[in-house]
Amino acid sequence: MVPSEREGEVPLPIELGPIANGEYEPFPPGDVARGTERRLRRLTDETAPRLGVSRREFLRSSCGTAAALFLLAACHGESSKASGRSQGGTFNLPSSTTTDTAHAREVLGGDEFVFDVQTHLLEFDPSQSNAEGGSFARGFPYSSCGESDWRECYGIDHWFRELFVRSDTTMAVISAVPILSEPNPLSIEVMERGRSAAKAVCGDDTRVFLHGQVNPNVGNLETSLDHMRAIAAAHPIAAWKVYTHVPAGREWFLDDHDADAVRCGQAFVDTVREVGPKIVCVHKGLGGGSPYSSPVDIGPVAKRNPDITFVVYHSGYDGPNEGRYRRNGPRGIDRLLVSLDDAGLPAHVNVYAELGSTWFNAMRDPTQAAHVLGKLLARLGDDRVLWGTDSIWYGSPQAQLDAFRTFEISAEFQDKYHYPALTDATKRKILGGNAAKLYGVKAPVTKKCTVNPQALAQLRAALPDPIASGPKTIAEAHVLMRAHGLPV
Repeated sequence: MVPSEREGEVPLPIELGPIANGEYEPFPPGDVARGTERRLRRLTDETAPRLGVSRREFLRSSCGTAAALFLLAACHGESSKASGRSQGGTFNLPSSTTTDTAHAREVLGGDEFVFDVQTHLLEFDPSQSNAEGGSFARGFPYSSCGESDWRECYGIDHWFRELFVRSDTTMAVISAVPILSEPNPLSIEVMERGRSAAKAVCGDDTRVFLHGQVNPNVGNLETSLDHMRAIAAAHPIAAWKVYTHVPAGREWFLDDHDADAVRCGQAFVDTVREVGPKIVCVHKGLGGGSPYSSPVDIGPVAKRNPDITFVVYHSGYDGPNEGRYRRNGPRGIDRLLVSLDDAGLPAHVNVYAELGSTWFNAMRDPTQAAHVLGKLLARLGDDRVLWGTDSIWYGSPQAQLDAFRTFEISAEFQDKYHYPALTDATKRKILGGNAAKLYGVKAPVTKKCTVNPQALAQLRAALPDPIASGPKTIAEAHVLMRAHGLPV
């Protein structure tokens, strides 16, 4: 084996962890993930020479991705059987996809309209080396993407490459991050440059949408609300993005129910109603244990403001503890469902659940993934779940997309927990149809930037190895969590 292909230096097509995005501690891999990696390394050693390719080439191919998903499903099934637990979900791929590139490409491929509603980029001012934005991103492993200046790893070119070249993503939202100081490397001006870059390369100006960042809990409330009015007048804002759990000491809730928190929620919502668009995207879950990242306020605020749409980023997910719905002592996503139940809100109303970072983590445990998707679909409806990936923090989202395309909720879980089947029609809604309706896209851009599949595959293969970006140790995660104003 040549040095560049030593086992630890060849990236896997599916990141099995531990890894995070700076907003939470990385979740340690379980026995299934570790067993999957061992088997995948062994299969690669055996299969790559037979196919006449290097180990790196095999792992970067469709066969490598198919092999990772096939083995993850197999290891999970064996573990579930040995422990007497039900296997709630699986990845449906035939074994032939692990050795037949054309078959793997056929099984993993799809013609869906893919609208990613949570993507990020960072454009740093080189003269501001010690700005808050640098603290926000420096600890990400993606900082070692190969650029001479690590800050360039998060720029528009990398964002575009990971999203529109390495993956089948068709449209995207650039969503704000909780950086509160200036210069902000993801300001509305930076977002505009990202949108312009996509227009220049793809030939259209409807491919990228922008979020307006709002921090009504910081500084003077009226100044923040006036800022909303100003950016809405100057930019094509598609929705508003808020974080209720940062910075520490200035937390708030959308429904203003906590007398000890900053009381700005309804004033913010009223301003959303005034200036439009009437869509609020709020980070809930993955909050470093902060109680203010709980979605407890979603039901009350949605009921009180039925003309406003609330998109719950991360769906309230808080880690690998998702199971069947529990009303008493709810954790993770259950907190969102309890909030909706207590408010008396039915399905198909003004609340959406978003999957960024949630699916990335849950897909490593197919039974947990079945509970995540099953609970959301059963409670909110198949037209209220949105595709998001949190890219580029994790590198290319293609692996997440491949996993989702092949995922199934078991018939047992459908019967036992009344989860709907994850049909092709439902997947199409989640991957893009629901977001298109939410954002009023009447004629979705379905053309990819490179329409020739073979040319696109060659372009992807010529790129450097994709990097799954995010802190991989608790110490690395704490560096970023402190930069985000989260408790550690």
